Amino acid sequence: MEPRVTGSKYDKIAHWWHSRHVNSNYGVEQFKQALKFTTQGGDALDVGCGAGGRFISLLQDKQYQVTGIDTSKEMIALAQKNHPQYHFIHDDICTWQTNKKFDFIYAWDSIFHLPLHQQKPVINKLCSMLKTNGVFMYTFGNAIGEHSDTWHNDTFYYSSIGINENLNLLMTNGLTIQHLELDQYPQKHVYVIATKA
Repeated sequence: MEPRVTGSKYDKIAHWWHSRHVNSNYGVEQFKQALKFTTQGGDALDVGCGAGGRFISLLQDKQYQVTGIDTSKEMIALAQKNHPQYHFIHDDICTWQTNKKFDFIYAWDSIFHLPLHQQKPVINKLCSMLKTNGVFMYTFGNAIGEHSDTWHNDTFYYSSIGINENLNLLMTNGLTIQHLELDQYPQKHVYVIATKA
């Protein structure tokens, strides 16, 4: 499923998503774990930023400047309203280009929506966007392949290249794995934190 199609599906549930997640603790402890490897301040990239909320608020406390990108137009509109001091882009991370480098890049529950053939190129791209000593944190599935699920009376697509291939990509790009966890076991939800030496 193309990212633009996924974005249009999230358009339909953007306000529900925001109301459920704006003050949620979901992923907050994992996010704080990643922040332990960062320094005070810098530039952060939020891949699949949705409507913003809890993670961006934590970055604000650490004096980060945030750029968010999402394929959902409605999510981006909400994010800009919620965080007018930051920059939000309605675009597809698969094709989006920038010369900017970031100190902290994170993608919470977003990359696993990308087409399977885009998994490796996007991970490589994000690694290349990371500054020296930067931190990369993202989630993916402990599985190999693609599947879809019905949610909110719609079909959502997921894909993964699995744990070993994700780690291999990070290390090939010069990153060091600092933490990996199946944080919702027995579900196949994985998050990884890596740093660029």
